[in-house]
Amino acid sequence: MSRLPWWTGGILMSGLLLLTFSVFGADRPIGASTYIPYFAGLVFDLSPEKYSYLKEIQNPGAWEGVMLLGALFGGFVTSVFITKSFRISLIPTGWKKYKNNSVLSRLLWSFVSGFFMIIGARLAGGCTSGHFMSGMSQMAISSMIFGTVVMIALVITGKFFYNTKEK
Repeated sequence: MSRLPWWTGGILMSGLLLLTFSVFGADRPIGASTYIPYFAGLVFDLSPEKYSYLKEIQNPGAWEGVMLLGALFGGFVTSVFITKSFRISLIPTGWKKYKNNSVLSRLLWSFVSGFFMIIGARLAGGCTSGHFMSGMSQMAISSMIFGTVVMIALVITGKFFYNTKEK
């Protein structure tokens, strides 16, 4: 089996959302961006008394780290044992086809885009996983607006970045 059917992911995601929102689970929405400042506070030994935001995110930040490690571990187990599709590649096939074969170019663009994503996540008051999975499943207006803007930006960026016109 090379891929799981799309509906399997939907059912599993619904189960995950029910579990995380329930009092038997995490009793909080899914998200990941809060872990970045939480982790920075741990690494740089920042005091929650001095930085009030760290006091606000103390419990959610710890939970998100466990969720991110679980997602990493789950993806690894799935790709190695279930779909048998695991491979290490610095340059994805689509990048080679539409851009170039430069590892430096790929890493630079990955860093720049990741930087903009985390800044955007903090400005939007949550990350894409938080808005898309948790917010949209709860029909939050802010998440609906965020999702619409992200999808429009993806289409526009994709058209410019992956220019497929024949030269």
